[in-house]
Amino acid sequence: MLLESIKKPSDLKRLNTSELNELAAEIRNYMLDVVSVRGGHIASSLGVVELTLALHYVFNTPKDKIIWDVGHQCYAHKIITGRKDAFRTIRTLNGLSGFPKPSESVYDTYCTGHSSTSLSLAIGEAVANDLLKRKNKVLAVIGDGSIGAGMAFEALNQIGHLKKDVIIILNDNEHSISKNVGALGRYLMKMITDPLYNKMRKRSFEWIKKIPRYGNAISDFFIKVEEALKGVIIPGLLFEELGIRYFGPVDGHNIEMLIEMLSRIKHINSGPKLLHIITKKGKGYEPAENNPPKFHGIGPFNRKNGICINKNQLSFSDVIGKTLAHISTIDKKVVAITAAMKLGTGLSEFEKAAGGRLFDVGIAEQHAVTFAGALASNGLKPFISIYSTFLQRAIDQLIHDIGIMKMPIKLLIDRAGIVGDDGETHHGLFDISIIKNIPNFIFLAPSNGEELRDMLYYALDYTKGPIAIRYPRGSANSPDLEFNKFNKFLPGKIKQLSEGKDLAILAVGDMVETALKLNKILKEKKIGSSVVNILSIKPLDLNGIEKLVRNTKNYITLENGYISGGIGEYILSNIHSDLRKKYLLSAGFPDEFISHGKNAELFKKYNIDAESLCQRIVKIVKEKK
Repeated sequence: MLLESIKKPSDLKRLNTSELNELAAEIRNYMLDVVSVRGGHIASSLGVVELTLALHYVFNTPKDKIIWDVGHQCYAHKIITGRKDAFRTIRTLNGLSGFPKPSESVYDTYCTGHSSTSLSLAIGEAVANDLLKRKNKVLAVIGDGSIGAGMAFEALNQIGHLKKDVIIILNDNEHSISKNVGALGRYLMKMITDPLYNKMRKRSFEWIKKIPRYGNAISDFFIKVEEALKGVIIPGLLFEELGIRYFGPVDGHNIEMLIEMLSRIKHINSGPKLLHIITKKGKGYEPAENNPPKFHGIGPFNRKNGICINKNQLSFSDVIGKTLAHISTIDKKVVAITAAMKLGTGLSEFEKAAGGRLFDVGIAEQHAVTFAGALASNGLKPFISIYSTFLQRAIDQLIHDIGIMKMPIKLLIDRAGIVGDDGETHHGLFDISIIKNIPNFIFLAPSNGEELRDMLYYALDYTKGPIAIRYPRGSANSPDLEFNKFNKFLPGKIKQLSEGKDLAILAVGDMVETALKLNKILKEKKIGSSVVNILSIKPLDLNGIEKLVRNTKNYITLENGYISGGIGEYILSNIHSDLRKKYLLSAGFPDEFISHGKNAELFKKYNIDAESLCQRIVKIVKEKK
C-alpha cells in the first residue's frame, strides 16, 4: 500500500499522478474504516482528498501555511502529516482531535472549529510575513457555505485592499456552477495562469499607464474588458471587483489539473488569488454522496450500507422539531430560523409542516438573532435554534438588538454543555454565564423532553420579552411523548424530586439525571438528599431554594457548564448570607478549555459523575466536622 510509505508530506513529491490517485483511494478507504467505528465529519473529508494531496504536493508545508476553514475536512491532512496510526484514536479521550490543533502538529496552523475564520487568519499571516521579511506562502481553504458569512466578507475586503500574497481555495461542493467546468473554462484557466501571459500582462499594463494623460483610463478600460470576458465564462467577477484575482472553476477531484493550477498560481506574486474548485461531498462513498447532510457529522455506522449503529432515542432536538411542527399548524404566526443547521437542530420537521415559514440564513448567527428580533417586533413568533457554541458569535446582538428592546424572540440553545467527541471548539459551556446576565431575558433549562415541550408551549404566547431555553445533545429521556398536548409551565419555580435532610442537590438541566444517581449512592451511605430540578435559571426561585436549604444540613449545585459565572456562583451570590456556611461545592467544569472524549469520560475526568461527587461530598463533610 502506498499509504504505508507516506510519513510526511514531502513523501508525496516522489509519486506520479497515477500513484497519487491510487493513494487518494487508499486514504478514503482508511477514513471510512476509522470513522464508521468512531463517528465524525466524513462527508466533507471525503470531498477534499485530492485537494489535500495536491496542496501538500505543490507547497512546502509546514513552512507554507495551510489554514483549513471550519476544519472538519482535515482528516486526509492529518493522515499524511505523520498521524496515520494515531488517526484511529480520532475524537476519543486523549486521542487526535477532529479539528486542526497546533498543539497536536506543526502542520496544523490554527485551531479552526468554527466557520469563516480562515481568511482573517490568512491575511494576518501574510501581513506578518511582510513585516518579518518571510517568504513563505499562505493558503486558506474555505467552503462555499463559509465564504458567505459576514466575517469572511470583512476579511475579503481587507485582502483585496492590502494586495498581500494570499492564496484562497474556494471549495464549492454545491454544484451551483458545475456547468462551467468545461473545455472552454479549462482553456481560459491555462491561459490566465500561464507565466508568460502573466508576465506580458503585468508589463503591458505598466506600459499603458505611462501613456500621457490617457494611460490610467486605457488601463482601466482593458481591465474591465478582461473582467467582462471572465464574467461570461467564469463566475469570479465579485472577487475581481474586490481586488482578488479569480481562477476557476476547476475539477477538485482531478489531481493532475489541481497540481498544474496550484503550481502556476504559486508563482504569480501580484497580490491575492482565489482558485475556485468544484468537489462532491462524500466523494467515493455512495451513501454519503447521496445524503451529504446525514454524513456531515455522524456517529458510528455500518460501512456496507451507511445505516447508523445504535440509533439514538428521541433527542432534545427531535422534541424541538416535532413540537414546533405541531405548533406551526395551530398558529400561523410561528416562524423558525436556523443558521445552516436545519437537520442538526431538528427543524427539518418544522419545514415539512410549515414550509415557507422556515428561514435558513446560512452561517450568520449575528444576522439570525437580529432578523428574529425584527420579526418579533412585527407580531410574529420567531423560534430561533442555534448551537450554544455558535451562539457565542451573536452576544452583541442578544444584548443590543434583543435584550434592550425586550424583543419577544424564542431562543433555542441546542448542544448546551459538553458535546463529547467534537471537543473544545464545540462545547457549549458559556451560555449560562452569558444569558443570565442579559436583562429582560427569561432563561430556562429542561431536564427531559417533556419539560422542553411544555416550555415551548409557554414560550409560544409569551410577549413581554425574550425567552432562552438551553438543552443538551442526546436523548431526551421521554419515550412516547405526545406533541399535541402539554402541561402548564410557569418559570421561576423549582421542582423537588426527592426529600432528605442531610444534603440539597440543586441541579440544572441534564445534570438532574446525575443528581438522581447521586441520591441513590448517598442513600446507601445513610445520607439523605433532596434533589432539586431548578428548571428556571432566570427568574430564579430564590425563596424556594432558601426555604429548602434552611431545612437541610448542606447543599451543592450541579451544572453542565463552567463553574465560573455559572448557576452555582449565581445562587451563592444571591442566597441569604446566613445560608452560605451550608454550601459545600459548585460542581461543574473548571476554568480551562475542555478537550474531546465521551461525555461520561469527561464527567469522570472532572469528578462530576455521581460516584466522584459522592466521594467529594463525604470527604468535605468529614473535613467540616
